[in-house]
Amino acid sequence: MNKNIVTIITLMLFSIATFAQREKNQIEHTWYNQEKTSKIQVYLAKDGKYYGKIVWLDKPNDEKTGKPKLDKENPDEKQQSTPVIGLLILRGFSIDAEDKNLYTGGTVYDPKNGKTYCGKLTYKGATLDLRGFICSASFLGRTSTWTLAE
Repeated sequence: MNKNIVTIITLMLFSIATFAQREKNQIEHTWYNQEKTSKIQVYLAKDGKYYGKIVWLDKPNDEKTGKPKLDKENPDEKQQSTPVIGLLILRGFSIDAEDKNLYTGGTVYDPKNGKTYCGKLTYKGATLDLRGFICSASFLGRTSTWTLAE
């Protein structure tokens, strides 16, 4: 009888674990950048913050070499051989305590120029506004509107 109870409890716990999934946050999707030349997957990491990586490029290969595009503009020479697909461009964003559609405290890496900026994300349903700015001067920046790719 004890074996049956243990088996039933084990099956119940397995079922609960299998079906109990964390509900995705509103920004945990794949987004097209403004130009629709890349897709960025935004996800929640184990540290409780949101990150985004490039998962698709409309032109994944370098025109000169025919090989996958690399992060050639990165100021760290060791990183210049890193493929652009898979590149982490959003790091460390947290939900704002007062506005559930605002994500702050993160950084944005631009592989086109190799620079990292402070940033904020504003969720607007099927779009996500990404504002990148110079950390010491938030008025010096630009906003790019991403659209849902899924």
